Formats: sequence, structure tokens, C-alpha cells
Amino acid sequence: MKKVNFMLTAFRDGFQSAYGARVLTKDFMPAVEAARHAGITHMEFGGGARFQALFFYCNENAFDMMDTFRKTAGPDANLQTLARGVNVVGLESQSSDVIKAHAQLFKKHGTTTIRNFDALNDVNNLIYSGKCIVEAGLKHEITVTMMSLAPGWDTTGTIHTPEFYEKVLRKILDSGVPFDSVCFKDASGTATPATVGRTIAIARKMLPQGTKIAFHTHETAGNSIACCLEAIHAGADQLDLSFQPVSGGTCQPDVLTMWHALRGTDYTLDIDPHKIREAENVFQECMSKYESLGEAGRVLPIIPFSPLPGGALTANTQMMRDNGTFNRFPEVVEAMGECVKLGGFGTSVTPVSQFYIQQAYTNVMQGAWKKITPGYGKMVLGYFGKTPVEPDPMVVKAASEQLGLEPTAKTPLEINDADPKKGLKPAIEKLKAAGLPVTDENAFIVATCADKGITFLKGEAKVNGIRWAKQKQDANAPVCVNVNGTAYQVEFDGDNAAVVNGKRYDISLGKAAPAAKTATKPASGAADTINAPVPGAILRFSVKDGDTVKEGQEILVMEAMKMETSVNAPKAGTVTFLVKQGDQVQTGHPVAQIQ
Repeated sequence: MKKVNFMLTAFRDGFQSAYGARVLTKDFMPAVEAARHAGITHMEFGGGARFQALFFYCNENAFDMMDTFRKTAGPDANLQTLARGVNVVGLESQSSDVIKAHAQLFKKHGTTTIRNFDALNDVNNLIYSGKCIVEAGLKHEITVTMMSLAPGWDTTGTIHTPEFYEKVLRKILDSGVPFDSVCFKDASGTATPATVGRTIAIARKMLPQGTKIAFHTHETAGNSIACCLEAIHAGADQLDLSFQPVSGGTCQPDVLTMWHALRGTDYTLDIDPHKIREAENVFQECMSKYESLGEAGRVLPIIPFSPLPGGALTANTQMMRDNGTFNRFPEVVEAMGECVKLGGFGTSVTPVSQFYIQQAYTNVMQGAWKKITPGYGKMVLGYFGKTPVEPDPMVVKAASEQLGLEPTAKTPLEINDADPKKGLKPAIEKLKAAGLPVTDENAFIVATCADKGITFLKGEAKVNGIRWAKQKQDANAPVCVNVNGTAYQVEFDGDNAAVVNGKRYDISLGKAAPAAKTATKPASGAADTINAPVPGAILRFSVKDGDTVKEGQEILVMEAMKMETSVNAPKAGTVTFLVKQGDQVQTGHPVAQIQ
């Protein structure tokens, strides 16, 4: 029988796909130990969203998490991370020194293998990052990203087909970039079994004998087991599999499910299913304190028509819940399809999937194409590399006008290396200005996490955005509300409905911002109130409370859906803030007054 190898994704992609990557280290280490005892030696343990999310939400240092994981998994485990080409572990592309530091630091903190991908399948974005990975002494798994297109999207029949992926692989081979293995990565789980099988069969003939082929998918669209079977029949050596409660749905198929699917065939995972069951039980107990999001645990038939990846789905639904806009999720998914079609058909995987959903979210909340979001706009203008096909001219024109940028054919590395605001040097300057220790790790954290990295290193961050199971239970308990002497029994049904005295109502439920402080009004003259233009969090202040500002000057920056939105002064005067950093506010909430 042929042994099919697998990588356990539960502790990286599983967390990202089921919990928006917001899981504390101490809570899952017993499951890592259990997986080790079950004989699993290849595990995904960091990178991707599990780098930034630890600083943004968990108030943890991702490098410390990696060190703890390595100690628990043992010295011989193959621990793998995920990198986004020239973006490495950020949503923005990086300069050469940051890309090199990424490989060196991840090697230092326990990594064995780095899977390296580019959402646009622009091989130029993989060459330098791949060389850095190999030079750091790590195994380099280079990646071709996949997805399917909904009917009618591609009138040429040449985009995201087996022949399309063959051309990408040919460019990889012709580039001379060193690699140890090749992964075909379908982050949205939308590629059809036929396409997967034909693609891997082509790759097996093209690659040097003995080259390992890995296949990665998600169950989101319901095709994962069928695609995995086609992949191994066509010559794939490895599958990505997971553990309950982060298997199926938006995640990878379960180890035991795949084991069962292979029973009676010429293939085997070569596992002890009883030990795997024991490990999964430990993991489920570890994760019982976290809320299970409904959309994470089921197949979503709409996904093939709007390829929203499992890893991005729950991260964004959590942010929409935080912002009180989750009721608009079906509209956002529907709008995402148009963003893919007009944006050049880059694969829906980070960061491009985030660009798609940010633009879709903005189109729904502010009107279709009224505002081009920075990430999406820069993508169609070429600042993240070359899209598979040319983006729609209307979108390119709007992006250029709104962002004040011309389309470019330069590579991201050329652009970033020439940008004085990017790289380790400005990050070190920020560390010094904040009075923080200058270390290789701290410089990298600031380079990839920007202001939130500084906030974390200063000890000003806090655990936030994690959805605990207890919170959900408390929220669903009936409460008695008295309004003007009349009693109402209110019971919440999730975030979208409430039952009041037995009658059901649709609602939009979000976190309430702290009550605005009372501004000290000047003795004379009228003060203008400045309201939040979008729901989101107060990210940073651009001026100090009491400063005199000019008309149109930026006074603070908000963050929603991983996008920054500037709030500007409507007139010249003295500004008084009504919120504090980290506050979650809704559209129209007073954030400042100006006199």
C-alpha cells in the first residue's frame, strides 16, 4: 500500500478558519502534546494570520508561541509555517530586508519548513523570498494557488484551469528559484475534483523525480474529500488534514474522515485511529471554552459563486460582529463575486481575499464602487504584482484617481526597497522613539504589525476580540428590561435576532462603545461634533487632545475590517476627543468636538 503523508493544520489554519486565529497559546498546548503522542510529527504551527493575530487580539508574542510549540512538539518534529511571498506574514508587501529577516527569525524560533505562496501567482514575488528561505537553512515549499470561477466569469476558458496552473509551474521551474516541494493550495475549497486531478497529473510529469507534491483545500464548498482522492490518485504525496473541532466546514478535512475514505483502497495514512481519537478528544476539551461560530462548521453552497476562503471567512464575520454589521454578511458575499471578476482574477487567498472582501464590504456599506479601498486599489494598479488578467479599466481609473497613484509595472520589491517608510530601518527608528529595546524580533514585529506592534511592545495592548463560549451562553439567557415602567422579557438568538415577549425581531447586535465623555465647551462659539464615518475601532490619534488643527487635517484613524479610515477636521480649531484608543464605535458615534 502507498503511504499518504499528511500535515496536521489544526493549530494554524484550523485556528484561522474556525476562530479568526484568535486562540491563546496556553489553551491548546495539551492538544499539541496529545498529537505528538499520537505519532504526528508534521504540524503547521505559525505564520499566516497566526502571526499578526497574536499581537492584535491575543496580546501574545508570536515568537514566544513558536518557541513553546517547538518545545512541546519535540526537536524532531517538522514544524511548518505559511508565508505570503513578498508579504511574508503581513497584509502589506515588504522590503528585501524584512523578507530576509522573516526567514532568519522563523528559523531561529523553531521552523523547519516554510510554505511560500503568492495570491496572484506572480512568480516574481516568490523568487527572492524563496531564496531567503533556503539560505536560512529551511525547507522551501513553493506554491501554486487555485480556485474555480463561477459560470460565466471567464469567457476565454483559460483562467484557473489545469493549463493555467501548468503555465505558473513552468514559470517557477524556469525562474531557477530553489525549492524542496510543491504545494497546490486551494484556500477557498472551490476547485473541482477534475481540475485538481488533471493539474497534479500534469505537475507530476513536469517535476523532477522524487519531488514531493502537497495538496491543500478546505471543506467550505463541500468538495474536499473528493478533491483529496483525485489528488493522491494523480500523484500527490501529501494532504493537509485537521482535528475536530477545527475540521470540516471552513477548515481542512479531518484526519479520521480521510482515513475512513481510504479504507479498502491501495492508499493508507498509516495512523493508529484510536490514538488519533484520543488526541482529538483532548483538543476538543481544550477548545471548549471558545465559541463555535455557526458559519465555520458547515458547508456553504454559495462559496463557489463567491470564493471566500475558509481562513478569511471567520476572521471577517467576527469583525462584522464586532462592528455590528454581521446582518449584511450575505450581501457582502454576493458583492465579492463582482470584485473578483473586475479585479483581475487573482486567487482568493490572503492578502487578495482580504482585498476582495474589504472592497465588497465597502460596496455594500457605502454604495457600489463609490470608494476604492487601499488594498484593492493598489492591487488593480499593480503594486502587489501582476494580476492573472488585466483588471477592469473602470476600476483601474477609479483606483488611480481616488488613491492618487498611477498604474505600475514595477515589482513590489522594487517599489518597497525604494520606499523610505518601509523596512527595518524605519521600524528601528520607531522603536527608539518609543523607548523600546531594539532587537531583531522587535524590529520585525513593528515592520509587519506597524502601530499595533508598538502598542503591544509598550505593554498597552490587551486581549480583545476573542469569543468565549461563556459569553455566548450569557448573551442568550433571557433578561428582563424595564422601559418607562413596562417590563419586557428579551432573549437573544445569536447576533441577528431577539425574541421580545414571545415575538421575534431581526436585529443588528454589536459591541457598545463606552459613553462619550462630556467635552468642556469653550465660553463662546459653537463646537462642531465629529462623528464616526464607519463602524470600527479607534486605532490611533494623529494629534493630541487640545491641539489646534487645520481644516481637513487628520485627527484620528479608525480601523474596520483590517482597513484604516482617516477622520479629518471639518474646520480649523481646537480638538477635544470623546473616545479613547481601542474603543469600538458605530457609524455616527461622536468621536471628537472641534471649536
